[in-house]
Amino acid sequence: MTAIPAPTVRKTSRRRSREFAMQGLYQWQLAGTDAATIESQMAKAKGFDKTDRPYFSSLLAGAIREAGRLEASLQPYLDRKCAELSPIERAILFIAAYELENQADIPYRVVINEAVELAKSYGGTDGFKYVNGVLDKLAADKRPLEIVRR
Repeated sequence: MTAIPAPTVRKTSRRRSREFAMQGLYQWQLAGTDAATIESQMAKAKGFDKTDRPYFSSLLAGAIREAGRLEASLQPYLDRKCAELSPIERAILFIAAYELENQADIPYRVVINEAVELAKSYGGTDGFKYVNGVLDKLAADKRPLEIVRR
């Protein structure tokens, strides 16, 4: 019997940008490395050439620059302090919160779906459920008119 290969999912350049931004935010949280240094390091990584580099730069630098504000936006929807989240889930939530607040051209459902997919791939076992719940509430706060129109 021949094994059937698993279907391959084509990653968009924006999804790759989010993955690299998540990795960069992880590094920033653990080592305190600045955005420019992280970007320089990431640019040398395998697969980085398939990202949307300006989008990656915007996500990474924006999430680091606005970390305090993003944390304050997320905190009302968390069941613990933001600092107590796993670094992966925290990075994912920062990216999604940044997109919800700064990328009005991206539908909130896309932002949440992309964050959930990142959490499924890189987070803890049920981390994607937590990320989804937090972002549903944040989206209702940040994009009320868009949600009403659905």
